[in-house]
Parts: sequence; C-alpha cells; structure tokens
Amino acid sequence: MRVKQVDLIYGTIRLEPGTTKKRDGREVTMTRRVHELLKLCVFGKQPDDFVLTRSNGTAVRAFLGTWEKACEKAGVSGLLFHDLRRTAARNLRKAGVAEGVIMKIDGWRTRSVFERYAIVSQDDIADAIGKLEICDGHNLKHSEDEDDENTPPTRN
Repeated sequence: MRVKQVDLIYGTIRLEPGTTKKRDGREVTMTRRVHELLKLCVFGKQPDDFVLTRSNGTAVRAFLGTWEKACEKAGVSGLLFHDLRRTAARNLRKAGVAEGVIMKIDGWRTRSVFERYAIVSQDDIADAIGKLEICDGHNLKHSEDEDDENTPPTRN
C-alpha cells in the first residue's frame, strides 16, 4: 500500500481498482487506533512511498516470519493474518452492523461468502438463547393459543 492511499484528514484507506482479489476498488474508514498507527507509518514519506517500510527504508513485501513471531509473543501461535478478516466480520455483525455494510467493507459480493466468514460461535448461540429467555419472560402468547388466526399476537 502506498502513502497516497491513506487519507489522514478524512480517515480513510483507499484500495485502488485492480489491486484487490476481485479487482474492485473500495474505501474504508479507519478506526482511531488504525489512524494513529498509520499516521506514524506515513510521517515524512512521499505519496508514492510504501506505507510499511523497514528501518532501512525498504518496503515490507512479505512479513510471514514477523507475523509468526508476533503471534507467538501475543500467545496466539498459529493465527493466520487472514483470520483477522473473519474476526472483523464476526465483531461487526455482533455490533449490529448491517450485513450489506460488512460485505462492502470486506469486499464480498455474495451472501454465501459472507456466511462462510461470519462464523457463529458458541457464545453467539448462548447470547441468542439468553435473548429468547428474556422474551419468554414477557409471557408472549403463542399463535396456536389465539382464537382467530387473523388476530395479531398480544402480550399478557
């Protein structure tokens, strides 16, 4: 990624058409933390310079070894960089972000790809059951208990 793709004023990162897997371009808003980190990475660099460079100024093109060491130190050995995409999708979904927005951010064109990444964890299932119990606590009337199928369900 080049410095000119990072807009610190508007807080966006732009992926140019033709540079992504599907060849689509997109623009993503940075979080505050990403903004802080990228500001440090681009400081003093020219628009065509690489964002990620080594101390000697050469571009970081491959970082697998560095990634593995960082994961080891963080206690998450074996974590793949690509796994972060799945984590982002789950976290966005859990935060209530619309699926279409998540798909746009991650560059997924189809719902099936979204579903492949948006893994449902046991915690997600437990949360859903907890919400169901809350609803049940409100004594919702079951539809078969209704006198007329055209009468909307009522709360007791």
